[in-house]
Amino acid sequence: MSALVRVDGLKVSFAHGTVVEGVGFELAPGECVALVGESGSGKSVSARSLLGLVGTGSRVDAAALEIDGQDARGFSERRWRGIRGRRIGYILQDALSSLDPLRTVGQEVQEAIRATGGPRGRAGRERALELLRRTHVPDPETRIDERPSQLSGGQRQRALIATALAGEPAVLIADEPTTALDVSVQKQILALFGELKAQGIALLLISHDLAVVSQLADRVLVLQSGAVVESGETAEVLSNPAHPYTRSLIEAAPRFEAGAGESASEALPDVEDVVLAVDDVHKTFRLPSGARRHAVKGVSIAVRRGRSLGVVGESGSGKTTVARILAGFETADAGTVRRVSDDPRDVQFVYQDPGSSFDPRWTVGRLLDEAIALRHPSLPKGEREARVVDWLERVGLSAAVVDRRPSSLSGGQRQRLGIARALAVEPAVVVLDEPVSALDVAVQKQILELIARLQAETGVAYLFISHDLGVIQKVCDEVVVLQGGEVREQGPTAQVLGDPQHEYTRALIDAVPALPRGNSPTLNESLDESR
Repeated sequence: MSALVRVDGLKVSFAHGTVVEGVGFELAPGECVALVGESGSGKSVSARSLLGLVGTGSRVDAAALEIDGQDARGFSERRWRGIRGRRIGYILQDALSSLDPLRTVGQEVQEAIRATGGPRGRAGRERALELLRRTHVPDPETRIDERPSQLSGGQRQRALIATALAGEPAVLIADEPTTALDVSVQKQILALFGELKAQGIALLLISHDLAVVSQLADRVLVLQSGAVVESGETAEVLSNPAHPYTRSLIEAAPRFEAGAGESASEALPDVEDVVLAVDDVHKTFRLPSGARRHAVKGVSIAVRRGRSLGVVGESGSGKTTVARILAGFETADAGTVRRVSDDPRDVQFVYQDPGSSFDPRWTVGRLLDEAIALRHPSLPKGEREARVVDWLERVGLSAAVVDRRPSSLSGGQRQRLGIARALAVEPAVVVLDEPVSALDVAVQKQILELIARLQAETGVAYLFISHDLGVIQKVCDEVVVLQGGEVREQGPTAQVLGDPQHEYTRALIDAVPALPRGNSPTLNESLDESR
């Protein structure tokens, strides 16, 4: 079968140096090739070279860069526009930021249809409905007239895939398409990609989630510092990695072990150790239609001093709403909220993308100085500056970043800064809302080790929201499983995840993608050592 895409000896350079060198692969109809590696390894740059979108000031060289048998090395911008969307579609990681919040889903999909030469007007709307049905968007006749904010994360991702399919491309580039999705929705999206492969569409998958790669990809290329260090059949590479870097990626992945009792499961502390709790709380929200949605129904949970409580469940299960009620950002309609104090400084947040919570005009030093001053407003400037440096060092950042702005930091560095800023306020509880889901596995491992070490040092309690049961299993003492705003199961993590009693918990566990087993270690034990 002839290749739809052939790349050989790809080299991409910018003014500051070469970022990709020697990358090569082929893509045939119905085949999936995955690019894996840490942030900055050259995955996205390599993929974007297939669209002529590497970036301003770039130089792209290759021994071969063929699309449909045509030499793309000399393509003009006009020729590239004929490729984008029509021959190669592109699915970005964050559907919410990729879709216009002011337009309906139908308008977004219809624009993609028009841009790739498709029908307009009523015929264009019918074509959009057909694409929404093809990507299994539920109730497409209703969703087509809704805005992205009215859809769940999984529904938005399906709508984004529909826009990428508008021009009937032969190849789809999927850049971290399941990163922010819960395991149940992730399983559905992977099944959808499987259907597209069966229809003959070729996939180029970019992902830091090796379990997802193992479920979908036929072949994998492991990139480090812009070069391919290992490649081959996916099962063989992930089961029996030959290169030390590949082995390090596999070891770093927080693998969920079904039936394993790895988490701390000693007797829980007395009620006096509770620093934050809700008892039988309810919360409803008014929908644009005027109807009310019951987001939280009779939830009772407790966060204990020096321990970590994990909250898991599908999108829309009420995880973030419960956290916001605990923190005082939302008011419950009914029920009781108990806090160790009424001081709002005692509950701090660390978000999935901490950069969105930083003032982009402020330096790293000013962000931390403000946090320290919240707890110690009369502290002399010199002492605050010393504490800023101390917190940077405690989270593994150099004092040299103190005058830099967050936008100049890597994703892992920004997450370290977010953790430092939260703990610098000296809170009783830190709410960690998907703090590692957007990070590659090596950085993810470092952040989880950091979180565990700082808890041991400070005695802070964590409320840990995550869709990754492997992460929850490794870092949380207790876990609460939410579905439709109600608690389905809760207790010590080893008990709930090791011997689940509710069918919904079992369904979540069954949906977790698993890495193939081989000669590589099953899981790095350094998190346990940090605890």
